[in-house]
Amino acid sequence: MATIPENSLILIDGSSYLYRAFHAYPGTMSNGEHPTNAVYGVMNMLRSMMRQFSSERIAVIFDAKGKTFRDDMYPEYKANRPPMPDDLRSQIEPLHNMIKAMGLPLISISGVEADDVIGTLSAAASKKGMPVLISTGDKDMAQLVDENVTLINTMTNVVSDREGVIDKFGIPPELIIDYLALMGDKVDNIPGVPGVGDKTATALLQGIGGLDDIYANLDSIAALGFRGSKTMAKKLLEHKESAYLSYRLATIKLDVELDVTLDDLVKATPDKDLLISLYGKMAFKSWLNELLEGGTGVVEADEKSGRAVSGTGAKKEITATIADKAITIDRSKYQTILDEESFNAWLEKLTQADVFAFDTETDSLDYMVANLVGLSFATEEGEAAYVPVAHDYLDAPAQLERSWVLEQLKPLLEDPKQAKVGQNLKYDASVLARYDIEMQGIAFDTMLASYVYNSVGGKHDMDSLALRFLQHPCISFEQIAGKGKKQLTFNQIDLTEASPYAAEDADVTLRLHNHLNAFLEENEKLNSVYQEIEIPLIPVLSRIERRGVLVDDMLLGTQSQEIAQRLDELQAKAFEIAGKEFNLSSPKQLQGILFEEMELPVIKKTPSGAPSTNEEVLQELALDYPLPKLILEHRGLAKLKSTYTDKLPKMINPSTGRVHTSYHQGVTATGRLSSTDPNLQNIPIRNEEGRRIRQAFVAPHGWKILAVDYSQIELRIMAHLSGDKALLEAFRTGKDIHAATAAEILGVDIDQVSSEQRRRAKAVNFGLIYGMSAFGLAKQLGIPRGEAQHYMDTYFERYPGVMQYMEETRSQATEQGYVETLFGRHLYLPEINSRNGMRRKAAERAAINAPMQGTAADIIKKAMLLVDEWIEKQQGEPKVRMLMQVHDELVFEVREDALQEIESNIQNLMESAATLDVPLVADAGHGDNWDEAH
Repeated sequence: MATIPENSLILIDGSSYLYRAFHAYPGTMSNGEHPTNAVYGVMNMLRSMMRQFSSERIAVIFDAKGKTFRDDMYPEYKANRPPMPDDLRSQIEPLHNMIKAMGLPLISISGVEADDVIGTLSAAASKKGMPVLISTGDKDMAQLVDENVTLINTMTNVVSDREGVIDKFGIPPELIIDYLALMGDKVDNIPGVPGVGDKTATALLQGIGGLDDIYANLDSIAALGFRGSKTMAKKLLEHKESAYLSYRLATIKLDVELDVTLDDLVKATPDKDLLISLYGKMAFKSWLNELLEGGTGVVEADEKSGRAVSGTGAKKEITATIADKAITIDRSKYQTILDEESFNAWLEKLTQADVFAFDTETDSLDYMVANLVGLSFATEEGEAAYVPVAHDYLDAPAQLERSWVLEQLKPLLEDPKQAKVGQNLKYDASVLARYDIEMQGIAFDTMLASYVYNSVGGKHDMDSLALRFLQHPCISFEQIAGKGKKQLTFNQIDLTEASPYAAEDADVTLRLHNHLNAFLEENEKLNSVYQEIEIPLIPVLSRIERRGVLVDDMLLGTQSQEIAQRLDELQAKAFEIAGKEFNLSSPKQLQGILFEEMELPVIKKTPSGAPSTNEEVLQELALDYPLPKLILEHRGLAKLKSTYTDKLPKMINPSTGRVHTSYHQGVTATGRLSSTDPNLQNIPIRNEEGRRIRQAFVAPHGWKILAVDYSQIELRIMAHLSGDKALLEAFRTGKDIHAATAAEILGVDIDQVSSEQRRRAKAVNFGLIYGMSAFGLAKQLGIPRGEAQHYMDTYFERYPGVMQYMEETRSQATEQGYVETLFGRHLYLPEINSRNGMRRKAAERAAINAPMQGTAADIIKKAMLLVDEWIEKQQGEPKVRMLMQVHDELVFEVREDALQEIESNIQNLMESAATLDVPLVADAGHGDNWDEAH
């Protein structure tokens, strides 16, 4: 049997798989609504290939819709084939989506067949000496076999190299086209030569040679002695045109124009969230469970046994699923509350419940303008109700008055002793605040429970969680509201659809809470992160968001005009350098200018094989050439203008006169908050234009902006976690840590360290936290790699505790699949045991950084809780308001007459948020705007 080299380019004939799977698996297989047999069959064969052969190079190729060049050549081509069955046609889109979600390149080119794409790719790879394995059931593909190209029939597992083709057909690969031309093909309706079958074609080819040789030696055929040889010459001559037409039809093209290169045909990281959703919808329960039990969606070949390993990245006992089995929800038991008697009965039920699930339905996702349309509740699994209060089509008598419902609910919702659970309750709390209800008793949140359980385990929205933990597909919003521009808002949706949707939200939330909370309670540290950091932060963030921040729209308008003028200047300079006008925002035009006309070196290519013009490439080119440097400046300014100076004034809420961001607790892997609409955490501070945008964040008259941020917090956490004596000593004695590091590395007194030496030491200090290599450090500092390696080696000699910490952290991550913050937050690393070296190295770098970044995130959250508690206890008119959190910084508005006292108090509170083996230092600054304060 042929030996398949590791990391061969695997080309999979998806269309061959598709028809085989459709007929090989039971036609009755479905998810309850649609057939799934072809999808399941193809996926099963794909997974089998990936288990059997170890390779990162792979592509799945399908026929495209419509006719091909062969139809133009011969209108009867494939005329015998019946049209694709509807049950098969409906499975193509979900199959393609599933393959892409697995991270596999999928190719489909109009005008040609999958065979032609495979032929083009295999020929190109073979020309480069690259081993190729083609997986197909199509005998035509044998013509592609050469010294580098091998076939495998997945259904029979037969592997055919050159000798294998000869064994099977009796002829070498280079005569396969001639063989097909003589025999024809009934399936594809290739005519061939009538009366020529397998044995006759083989005899002709073995005895004389290819088609041209046969027609040049018709007189020699009779002497071959096979049955019918005496009359064969006449028959061949009579059907010569048909034979050569068949030859052209059977020839696989090797020169199809493709928009991908061989280098693009590599596996990507699977989209686990999408796979969970797709497997759930198709009812592929075993594969779904594999993901729910900590799998990443990566299917790898096991070197020893050839069986699959699912790339869990963590021990099964650590990340075991907490979904027992798929649940069945009877939505017919949900209630719609339309009268006071029913409402009062439910109000009593809520009051008596130990905990109840709560959800709001609104007409907008913007908490500052969202109007309450209805409320849903659940007290027991399966017991849920929806109270509509503002559906447009309902007459007043047919639904309860919103004001009356909220008046009845206000004491319950504001009762701190009445435990509530929700999915992203911060949004609900903010909506209720618009109706003068300050929600209390927020005891649990399923989004945050899932996030704390495993931040990288998948998305934390309710539909994803229901699939992951309950294996239950929820009614999606699009199902009841439609899509796109015609999508209805909730107040426009018919109650027959709105009520089950809303009630299910509450029911599923309660079920998720029961599942997740049981797990978290078993892990004291995780439960502490959940109950003592994340849950208490919900009302704090809600208040910050609703308070908003004052921005000077006039100043931003002026900045926009100035940036526009600078953009025009940069454009004019770019035209002058290029010698012609072009669109600076067009990658295609920029490619032509830089790499064709100016002939600059190509640093990197796009997936389509064109020279890349991304930021990294331009930064490298900018070191030596002026035009890329201008383009970079132009791009940066254009982004600032569109994202901030133009956009922020439009985002000012007309009621408050302020800008209101949204902070997200359940997004980042490490526990950091993220910010959107607008994103206040990405305003650059290292350039003048970015700092000027911060100048537009201002204090009202009689107030000042106060900014307090932690000094070098991640380095301090590194000192604490590593326990390195020299590092601890530097921080304890208040030394400039970068100068101290430079002094240690250079072996000089700290007073002798130059600014350049300090800069290099700073790059080392921060580079190590982020897993920077010697190559990366050399690139950043612009020094030889050997010199950078010497810097790093000397660093570890001076700080051996850091090296020991890094090695122990890698080992811990490899063993248990996760690392922890100082407070016990788990940070999972799904790729830590990947056989793909690049992914594994990236996971190892993340393992070193995650405990520091995660601990810093926990500390700033704890600081927010301390500061908010202190602010809320202040009597009389407020003298301080918390406005923003930006990474390791908190931003406030403070009354001028109380500034000194409040600044000191907040610094002290922030410095007491955690106890480390080194001091936590919070630096404070104040001014009329954020830039002055920072």
